[in-house]
Amino acid sequence: MSYAAHKMMHWPTGIENCAAGFITHSRADFVPRIPQIQTDDLDSDWPAPRREIGPVPNLVVTAANVLEVYVVRVQEQDTARGSRASGESKRGGLMDGVAGASLELVCHYRLHGNVMTMAVLSSGGGDGSKRRDAIILTFEDAKISVLEFDDSIHGLRTSSMHCFEGPEWLHLRRGRESFARGPSVKVDPQGRCGGVLVYDLQLIILKAAQGGYGLVGDDDGFASGAAISARVESSYIISLRDMDMKHVKDFTFVHGYIEPVLVILHERELTWAGRVSWKHHTCMISALSISTTLKQHPLIWSAINLPHDAYKLLAVPSPIGGVLVISANSIHYHSQSASCALALNSYAGSVDSSQEMPRSSFTVELDAANASWLSNDVILLSTKTGELLLLTLVYDGRVVHRLDLSKSKASVLTSGIATVGNSLFFLGSRLGDSLLVQFTSGVGASMLSADLKDEVGDIEGDAPSAKRLRMSSSDALQDMISGEELSLYGSAQNNAESAQRSFSFAVRDSLVNVGPLKDFSYGLRINADANATGIAKQSNYELVCCSGHGKNGALCVLRQSIRPEMITEVALPGCKGIWTVYHKNARGHNAESYDDEYHAFLIISLEARTMVLETADHLSEVTDKVDYFLQGRTIAAGNLFGRRRVVQIYERGARILEGYYMTQDLSFGASNSESGSGSESATVLSVSIVDPYVLLRMSDGGIRLLVGDPSSCTVSVSNPAAFESSKKLVSACTLYHDEGPEPWLRKSSIDEAIDGVLHDQGDVYCVICYESGSLEIFDVPNFNCVFSVEKFVSGKPFLVDTFMGDPQKSQSSEEVSGLSRKVKLQNMRVVELTMQRWSGQHSRPFLFGILNDGMIFCYHAYLYESMDSTSKTEVSASSQNTTASRLRNLRFVRVPLDTYSRNDLSNGTSCQRMTVFKNIAGNQGLFLAGSRPAWLMVFRERIRVHPQLCDGSIVAFTVLHNVNCNHGLIYVTSEGIMKICQLPSITSYDNYWPVQKIPLKGTPHQVTYFAEKNLYPLIVSIPVQKPLNQVLSSLVDQEFSHQVENHNLSPEELHRTYTVDEFEVRIMEPEKSGGPWQTRATIPMQTSENALTVRVVTLFNTTTKENETLLAIGTAYVQGEDVAGRGRVLLFSAENNVDNPQNLVSEVFSKELKGAISALASLQGNLLIASGPKIILHKWTGSDLTGIAFFDVPPLYVVSLNIVKNFILIGDIHKSIYFLSWKEQGAQLNLLAKDFGNLDCFATEFLIDGSTLSLAVADAQKNIQILYYAPKISESWRGQKLLTRAEFHVGAHVTKFLRLQMLSTSSDRTGKNPGSDKTVRYALLFGTLDGGIGSIAPLEELTFRRLQSLQNKLVDAVPHVAGLNPRSFRQFRSNGKAHRPGPDSIVDCELLFHYEMLPLEEQLEIAQQIGTTRLQILSNLDDLSLGTSFL
Repeated sequence: MSYAAHKMMHWPTGIENCAAGFITHSRADFVPRIPQIQTDDLDSDWPAPRREIGPVPNLVVTAANVLEVYVVRVQEQDTARGSRASGESKRGGLMDGVAGASLELVCHYRLHGNVMTMAVLSSGGGDGSKRRDAIILTFEDAKISVLEFDDSIHGLRTSSMHCFEGPEWLHLRRGRESFARGPSVKVDPQGRCGGVLVYDLQLIILKAAQGGYGLVGDDDGFASGAAISARVESSYIISLRDMDMKHVKDFTFVHGYIEPVLVILHERELTWAGRVSWKHHTCMISALSISTTLKQHPLIWSAINLPHDAYKLLAVPSPIGGVLVISANSIHYHSQSASCALALNSYAGSVDSSQEMPRSSFTVELDAANASWLSNDVILLSTKTGELLLLTLVYDGRVVHRLDLSKSKASVLTSGIATVGNSLFFLGSRLGDSLLVQFTSGVGASMLSADLKDEVGDIEGDAPSAKRLRMSSSDALQDMISGEELSLYGSAQNNAESAQRSFSFAVRDSLVNVGPLKDFSYGLRINADANATGIAKQSNYELVCCSGHGKNGALCVLRQSIRPEMITEVALPGCKGIWTVYHKNARGHNAESYDDEYHAFLIISLEARTMVLETADHLSEVTDKVDYFLQGRTIAAGNLFGRRRVVQIYERGARILEGYYMTQDLSFGASNSESGSGSESATVLSVSIVDPYVLLRMSDGGIRLLVGDPSSCTVSVSNPAAFESSKKLVSACTLYHDEGPEPWLRKSSIDEAIDGVLHDQGDVYCVICYESGSLEIFDVPNFNCVFSVEKFVSGKPFLVDTFMGDPQKSQSSEEVSGLSRKVKLQNMRVVELTMQRWSGQHSRPFLFGILNDGMIFCYHAYLYESMDSTSKTEVSASSQNTTASRLRNLRFVRVPLDTYSRNDLSNGTSCQRMTVFKNIAGNQGLFLAGSRPAWLMVFRERIRVHPQLCDGSIVAFTVLHNVNCNHGLIYVTSEGIMKICQLPSITSYDNYWPVQKIPLKGTPHQVTYFAEKNLYPLIVSIPVQKPLNQVLSSLVDQEFSHQVENHNLSPEELHRTYTVDEFEVRIMEPEKSGGPWQTRATIPMQTSENALTVRVVTLFNTTTKENETLLAIGTAYVQGEDVAGRGRVLLFSAENNVDNPQNLVSEVFSKELKGAISALASLQGNLLIASGPKIILHKWTGSDLTGIAFFDVPPLYVVSLNIVKNFILIGDIHKSIYFLSWKEQGAQLNLLAKDFGNLDCFATEFLIDGSTLSLAVADAQKNIQILYYAPKISESWRGQKLLTRAEFHVGAHVTKFLRLQMLSTSSDRTGKNPGSDKTVRYALLFGTLDGGIGSIAPLEELTFRRLQSLQNKLVDAVPHVAGLNPRSFRQFRSNGKAHRPGPDSIVDCELLFHYEMLPLEEQLEIAQQIGTTRLQILSNLDDLSLGTSFL
């Protein structure tokens, strides 16, 4: 393996930063709700009238290098009642007149760099302000990017970049190489400036541009045009070292001053827990007034003697002002005039023990807490255990008298909280699913606060266990079904003047997270097909991952491809297409609702005939009873006239049927006499049906429209006049029905009323693509052109109406450059189009196109009113026919389809490949048939692509909803087998890969797969509260039995509880029906014994001379630093004991060894054990393990052991990797080579490429290195040293590698010698702590050189979001240690996949520049994604 590709397959999901701000709209865009007449039943509980929900800002989240902007859609109670949407599950019941709130994606970016911190720079201004906010992102080491939303491209645009690294800024580092923290950014609440702390002591002030302040009139100046965002004008540096600050911990801007005021929390002299009794209260805060014009920063006030463990500052909103200082054991409030404090537990001490601090009514530790303000005097704190606390500031005027802390619900362990508007907050989490929660506060009279102190309920409510079993897809959401009020009460019993506030919460939405992936294993799915080969075999497997932590711990079952659950299958050779249709008969008219109506007939088109089946209780053929056209193949079938009639289109005609009987028969003869004699041969090629129209594309390149008359249920053929005269040949066409509560496209035309018929159901449009590659949209039935785009076929990033003029290009330059490449574009054309808007109040249409080379375009529509929209069109409209009102504000933005690999269109069939579905197991989207079928599902206005590999090529697909198949599907494979299936409903498809989450209520650490019994043993630790004296007694060395010294603890302190983790090994079995998994057996560990590793090993029993498959567990006793480390090795055998399932596993051996047993592996029938600093090989006699060889490598702690044949790879926590071999005849373990660097290993694995063996290692600096053993090369010091083959910065901590064989692809098979050694290729699948999954795959040298030169071109050819450089991001990070750079032998697919998103002309140009062809590059990228589609 000399060359490799790094490819992400599942992007990070663990949210690290979240913030709210008006990014895509301004505060002034908010339309206030019309107050309803108060009804008694609604307000009987609340004495106060319900709160109005004000303007709702956007939510911005980052997960590692992924940046997403969401808009929060609040659904109000009255609208929800009337519409069909109320049938969908709205979580959390009603609160404040809101029936539900959900997140909808606006834009999604993958950056070339991990976001360290993020802030939203507010534009200032009040609720009526038209200005927008900007996003500030910071990156390692000192890079700052400011982004703002640009309506014209419906995405983020970089407005300024500030970089303080490189040679000219070296003096800022003051000689240091590595820093404990990355840059952190905070902003002034009024948006006047921002501050970024870099290199621990340098503060960068970002000065905001002050536009439109002072006068209200300034806001109206840009009301019509593009919105103006907050921008950063300039930046300068304040050195805090010059101000005599040594150790800065946090800083923030405070409210209520004329100039921006910055408060800094810093420590004068360091101390630590062991010295606290001598040196404590070492922190202080200093407030600086920042004058950005004079660049001066005088100190205005300060406060000293804050506790040494203070770590966070929170600015108190106006009108109170001041700051809260959060420390582990106390909370302090300080302002220029007043201060007060609150002790949280007994460790909080005041500076001198004379005055007593007020205590909170319960004890809590606040280290690692996150916080956000719910109102100007209530702050929500989330602790490290996931409890939510409310801190109330009791104030009078601007003086705070005291702080009140009260308990609230428990929730997910957060990484950040953002308050979204005045009634929602978002809990972002790396360890569990992130939640959007609505809150409301009422003022009650005397609330019972005392009883509720002790029991803390979960914020997700306690659903009955039966319900919880059904819903196991997302641990956070499903418990919300009960929808009870989650109410909690602030406590202020002895305080008469403060009114009591009660808060209630309702979870409204959640984002699935599968991180942090600590370990995973690769096992067979339940419905695996043993006979599958090739790519279909890949979907037999699933990835079972340990993710989450504590109570958010879960087992995530990830599958890259969808495998439907089959109900029945029938052989059906020669099938060309299938359709299901409804038939409304009189009696069933009001029996069932529109959505739940069952299908009546299934129409199957074979090569030369058509079959019709009735889809009642059983599928029964009724072909001989019906008047359908049966003598040839059917092109399409569907319903017309509100499902009262069926239309069937065949090659030369159409029939209208009611039930079994025909009501009308049409034939398409030579209707247009002008076109001459050739017209008889015109047959129908493709059909699009939208009630009451049917659009036909004919083989002569023209189109016909069948127009239905709903009153008589008859159809007439019309030839659109626009196409009579034109000689342009149509290559693809579709009808688009703009349905829904309000037609969406109508908003994009300037005059609202479109002339022609206005249907209640919405407008119908016809989208047409010509052979020349241009695209036009017409209104139906008038056929006025309302939108047109030149060269749609080239796949431009934006589609803008031609009459608007493309803002991005000047006309002249394009014509010059376009001439040379016109020839190449000739053979590209669009073969199929679909435009669809799925249900949802705010949904926007998607436009899909398939090219004849298998490329798929996906565009998402958006509205943009440009400033000069009127002036340009006045001129052009007068020359055009003035009747048509153009959709001049309509634009489309191209959306990347991630994992989709292109279809081969070699067979050249004209069958429709895209099928829209509205409800298959509650999902909506589009199914793509063909050689590589895929599901494109729509969630939150984003497309999720899930391939389906299990049946190879699929020729036809349709939905089926009847008695036996509830909202299911039918598809026909190319082998001619028709399968009736349902989608597994417990899986959540709103993720990069379909995922099923199994909550464990504990932290999973390691999982392994027991293939013979299809079991998954995993290590789980559960936090348990224990009395302190029990914990102390377990820290004693039993051999010497020292008496425990109680360190003069008082008796009540001894009975206090302390949290310890209790470990067990659970043996889980997947449920046959695909329900929640069952725990088959549990192996508990002893007290203070931690299970470190669990592996399934095959040992050779030397007495019976047979191989045995056993479960091996390695443990360690954790008893503090005074006791020598010990561990146990345990061997279990698994029996299939049907009578007594409890005895599933039985212990066959256990032995205590010195040192922690941190890794186990079986080596040629022997057991290799890493116990502390020794590695010992044992043989198994059937009753005992006896050591036969050992090796004293100086590892401190082995994190991973890998074995191939007789080679051993050891990864150490600090001493990098060792490469050993085992010789049986001399019974010796020999060190072949080692890496002389000091790497902190996270994971290791062998990489096999044909006959070459390489060693891959991932380290604590988020790099991957590939090393090799080469004793003949002189640099390796006669083979003692491992040499670097490649190195790469992944940008995430890789915790596990898995070696999987790659599929051989088309390019490999065509090789001269099919028996070459390169056929056995393995790729490494890896999981990261951010929730990402990727792979490292070996490449041929020729392919590598081609892709590497493409990568170097793309660095400059593609505009990178936030101005980040992909080359610097992928450079090996050594964090200040000496490191000789290794060869650059890994290409980055994250950058290469931008190639497919470039316009076709640019793709051809870049391919020409690097001396290859576009098809060659695309086939290389294709082979790579095919070879690594493992699941």
